[in-house]
Amino acid sequence: MTVESTAARKPRRSAGKAGTTGTKRTTRTTPGKGSQPDLVQLLTPEGLRTENTAYDSYIEDITPEQLRGLYRDMVLTRRFDAEATALQRQGELGLWASLLGQEAAQIGSGRALNDEDYVFPTYREHGVAWCRGVDPTNLLGMFRGVNNGGWDPNSNNFHLYTIVIGSQTLHATGYAMGVAKDGADSAVIAYFGDGASSQGDVAESFTFAAVYNAPVVFFCQNNQWAISEPTEKQTRVPLYQRAQGFGFPGVRVDGNDVLACLAVTKWALERARNGEGPTLVEAFTYRMGAHTTSDDPTRYRHDDERAAWEAKDPIARLRAYLAASHHADEAFFAELEAESEALGRRVREAVRAMPDPDHFAIFENVYADGHALVDEERAQFAAYQASFATESDSGFAVGEGGR
Repeated sequence: MTVESTAARKPRRSAGKAGTTGTKRTTRTTPGKGSQPDLVQLLTPEGLRTENTAYDSYIEDITPEQLRGLYRDMVLTRRFDAEATALQRQGELGLWASLLGQEAAQIGSGRALNDEDYVFPTYREHGVAWCRGVDPTNLLGMFRGVNNGGWDPNSNNFHLYTIVIGSQTLHATGYAMGVAKDGADSAVIAYFGDGASSQGDVAESFTFAAVYNAPVVFFCQNNQWAISEPTEKQTRVPLYQRAQGFGFPGVRVDGNDVLACLAVTKWALERARNGEGPTLVEAFTYRMGAHTTSDDPTRYRHDDERAAWEAKDPIARLRAYLAASHHADEAFFAELEAESEALGRRVREAVRAMPDPDHFAIFENVYADGHALVDEERAQFAAYQASFATESDSGFAVGEGGR
């Protein structure tokens, strides 16, 4: 599939002197834990607003309405995600990758994007898809097996989900290099996880992005676990520090703080649009659920770890801030709850109304001119399908023969 450039064809601003705001990294000492990396945080887990001279300016104009919008985004994304998980458990989907716990990282970064920016996701960016206007039900077609994606990437500047771990960072880098050659005043963002950071594709994309000064933001959601492999088994240093070796800045942000994720991503995208090259953002968060619905996290991590992260819940902290600041009342929360229920019903009905896929579509478009082996396999599959007649030779109805 070819992705057409839809970036605005505006004259590209000169790079000028590269800014250093927010790129200088320091460490702090936590009693009993040694030296810890700095973490950009604008909203504490208790919902208290903190000052940050490097990033406050990126959200200084945010309105109460926009704050409520961020909260709504996270609540509805979580509800959709929960509904999709339930549908998979009921046999309506083949698989689902939950984003539970990562709503702030996705909504904050997603709302930092301009319309002309382009997104290259993995398979878990349901919140970013929401921000880009992709209908939630379109995300489920692939997991139900009825389509190969479900949306036109160029209509929302949101690429199709990428299952191959880490490959989308190369796609994003190449696209960003094309954007730069076009002279467009836009940026590209690539999402990946801590596990993908161990892939060679990611290292290669870092190299090309740095050398060609590509306008790309690498947004790593470090949710602490690459399936069952903890982050400390993958790296000797914090992930954001890897950027230093490639020659561009990296920053670690509280991935459960939607305001911090919004501000840091705005800063990184601004660098890209100004011709200052790539940035690595490490959103330090936690995967509250399983890697996918085929995974059992109780086999490799402890309940007390999850409990500690539950206290940092991204939705709870923004709700506390909204209530304390008198930016939202109980009527708002009640109305949103009703909207959430309606979304859940719509998703259930839409999935169950999806038609079954064409069983023979799997053999199409494999070769442009056809292939004898594919034809043979199609015939074998057709014979297999034909064996499921209304009445079998043994006299059993369909479905009874295997009991």
